[in-house]
Amino acid sequence: MPIQSKDINALLRLIDDPDNEVYDTVASTLLNYGREIIPSLEQLWEVTEDEGVQERIELLIHRVHFNDLQHDLLEWSNTKHPELLRGAILVAKFQFPDLNVPAILSQFDHIRRNVWLELNNYLTPVEQVNVFNSILYSFYKLQGHELTERDPKYFFINQVLESRQGNSYTIGVIYLALAEILDIPIFAVDVPRQFIFAYIDTMYNLFDPAYTGSSQVQFYVDPISGMIYTQQDVDNYLHKIKAENMGSMRPPMLNRQIIYKMMEELCLCYRYRREEQKADELQQLMKLLREQPASEEEE
Repeated sequence: MPIQSKDINALLRLIDDPDNEVYDTVASTLLNYGREIIPSLEQLWEVTEDEGVQERIELLIHRVHFNDLQHDLLEWSNTKHPELLRGAILVAKFQFPDLNVPAILSQFDHIRRNVWLELNNYLTPVEQVNVFNSILYSFYKLQGHELTERDPKYFFINQVLESRQGNSYTIGVIYLALAEILDIPIFAVDVPRQFIFAYIDTMYNLFDPAYTGSSQVQFYVDPISGMIYTQQDVDNYLHKIKAENMGSMRPPMLNRQIIYKMMEELCLCYRYRREEQKADELQQLMKLLREQPASEEEE
């Protein structure tokens, strides 16, 4: 909606109206302007002394950002092949709506170049993973934290790149995005209570469960530390949690599923910290992903 300064000024003057119905109408109209209204709201906040009115302005700004995030998440989900790193950036924009996306992409590309320089066509699968591990955990010194720590900051890709501290999802997104762009067959697999990767024989048709060709997991990788596990290790874990009936071969998770589970774990963090509004909003975002029809990536 094009902004007319006369109309905007008239609406802004009504933000402090004590009549809730009037305020609701004003708020709804302002929200229709989208992110273009934010500078006007921020300017009004700076010259307003009434704390109650400031809270109303802050809420309006937050609602504009959240509406934008919902739109962007739907747009990402509806693309033919949703990019995992872009999905993680959207999760970070939940907490940091003014996120510097080009800076994140630049940092990621710097990591990609360092990994690429160490790879060659003659490396074995384990040697390829060792290159990833050497760059990520030794050179960049990424440090993984367990999901049970329930700290939201480990879920935001911008903070992970700055602090080098993350969890299995944020460090995992970096790992998986690198693997995809460098054509290394490492994929997230659905193992109960864990987020781990499998190095999968590329003779297997990953997205056709009916395919009867060769399928083989070479080994598994823990994104928290880069530690490698065998099939027996995973089978022992499944036996321990009484989930043997899952079978040894699980199809790779799609990027939309990964982002959904990432938001699910972040939501649990906010519930644990009694930040109910943030948890409720995350559930709204998760609902958007659940309600989307299957994309071509999933067909």
